[in-house]
Amino acid sequence: MQHATVTLDPAFTVAPVRRRTFGSFVEHLGRCVYTGIYEPGHPAADPDGFRQDVLALVRELGVSMVRYPGGNFVSGYRWEDGVGPDRVRRPDLAWHTIETNEFGTDEFLRWCGRAGVEPMMAVNLGTRGVAEAVDLLEYTNHPGGTHFSDLRAAHGNPKPYDVRLWCLGNELDGPWQVGFKTAREYGRLAAQTARAMRMLDPDLTFVAVGSSGSGMPEFGAWEAEVLAETYDEVDLISAHAYYEEVDGDLGSFLASNLDMEHVIRAVTATADHVGARRKSAKRIGISFDEWNVWYLSRFQNAPPPATWESAPRQLEDVYHVADAVVVGSLLISLLRHSDRVEAAAQAQLVNVIGPIFTEPGGHAWRQTIFHPFAQASALARGTVLRTAVAAPVYETPKYGEAPLVDAVATRDDETGEVALFVVNRSIDDPVRLTVNTRAFDRELRIGDATVLADDDVYATNTADAPDRVKPRPHPGVTPGSLDVVLPPVSWSVIPLS
Repeated sequence: MQHATVTLDPAFTVAPVRRRTFGSFVEHLGRCVYTGIYEPGHPAADPDGFRQDVLALVRELGVSMVRYPGGNFVSGYRWEDGVGPDRVRRPDLAWHTIETNEFGTDEFLRWCGRAGVEPMMAVNLGTRGVAEAVDLLEYTNHPGGTHFSDLRAAHGNPKPYDVRLWCLGNELDGPWQVGFKTAREYGRLAAQTARAMRMLDPDLTFVAVGSSGSGMPEFGAWEAEVLAETYDEVDLISAHAYYEEVDGDLGSFLASNLDMEHVIRAVTATADHVGARRKSAKRIGISFDEWNVWYLSRFQNAPPPATWESAPRQLEDVYHVADAVVVGSLLISLLRHSDRVEAAAQAQLVNVIGPIFTEPGGHAWRQTIFHPFAQASALARGTVLRTAVAAPVYETPKYGEAPLVDAVATRDDETGEVALFVVNRSIDDPVRLTVNTRAFDRELRIGDATVLADDDVYATNTADAPDRVKPRPHPGVTPGSLDVVLPPVSWSVIPLS
């Protein structure tokens, strides 16, 4: 059996655990909204049409923040269509569907209050601009006595929503985006929009649009040009990344977070370079506000829809064990870089490449990828420790050498308890892990450890078997020691106290 070690030292820290790391994403795409979070007439719907079974799972998932309304959808969105008694039906060019606008800004922000999550609102800088963004801010945040704030009150919401976190558009480097732009065009518009919005409400946090992915031709150059225009006006720049198993290459797929690490390092270096050129003491953070496993090739190879429908089934990936292990490894990377990743949003929340799945009029259940997210959100507290992992490596066709074991740990500053999150990427073999805690001022022992693994790495959860894959008590813990045997293709959560 191969052997790996993880060394922890409370003196070596990265940054505080950021609650915004555990964000999610709701877009008007497929069944994410309609028959996802919102389904009037469902047996579990409340008077506002919000599915309470889904709300319960969102709370269990531990979501801290939700990005809305897109995504590609936002680049053609007229927010006024989705407020008030008279809603406007329009074709959505991004996803070739009909948007009824039955669910809009007020419904989303009320849903956020019900779910106990922070809203992250995006403005349309694809087909609209400064004025429309300021109008939306006036509607959500202004106390009253103006056109749009009084309109909000007339719609039954006299109290401002107080939205603090704003995305200045979405993926505007992508030719698939309605109104896509050059970096300079977008950067100037984003800076003007942020400046105008702060004139109305100075205490806002802004996310500039970064490149849509590390495979884009101008990745890096896009961020540099955008930040050259927006550096003084924005706080964060976005990063997006999706991963899938291609042509049976499970080894590369399990090492997907090596690319996420590359994205974080590259965007950080680019932002710091722009700051250095400007002789600025300000530091731009990263909002990794789209990330997940997404079998994008299935979508790209599908024929375009023949008809225009409202809320059709789109991008409804069913996730398996290996997908959950990859999601765990991506969470490890996000936590490991908490010094620069200040917010993140797993895309998306329900049905559309989501951790929660529903059937119209029927049940809601947890996909396999639900569990690593829920455990990390529940147990990552206090401070991220600089975790030193020594592990054997294996060769991947896509990323070269990858460690068999990856891990990150957090320490609760009040209780001293440590949560260690670990993945074993070995496809066939267990790995023995030794946790080195000699630097702590007291002896630590492993608590109630859990593991997500299965003899079939492609096992899934379904409506008929919703708990086929879930974390279970860890069989590999050696009592009285700091040794754990990690099963192949596994996600382990190891509390130390």
